[in-house]
Amino acid sequence: MLLKLDLGDARPLHEQVAGAIRRAVAEGECAPGDKLPPARELSRALGVNTNTVLRGLRALRDEGVLEFRRGRGITVATDAGTRAELVDRVRQLIADAARSGYSRNDLVDLIRGMS
Repeated sequence: MLLKLDLGDARPLHEQVAGAIRRAVAEGECAPGDKLPPARELSRALGVNTNTVLRGLRALRDEGVLEFRRGRGITVATDAGTRAELVDRVRQLIADAARSGYSRNDLVDLIRGMS
């Protein structure tokens, strides 16, 4: 898995780490069930602190993209590709809503009104 960060990007490094892994999953570079390298190895390859990598990995775990298993390491979740794509679309929707003057709560109300 070849990950790169853009040090000129204004986003926090942990978000860039999560985004790079999300992109690798979405593009099929990492398939469901694949094991990721240890956080220390990823941090050395990316040139960032291990805690930064762990923060990005935890965010992906919370999104359902990665699974942490004691003794087995970190693997790509079974439905990671679908979930990662959906999370990206929701993030874009939130950004679009904000540009149009809608808050997250307004957006939630809109969605609830559709169901």
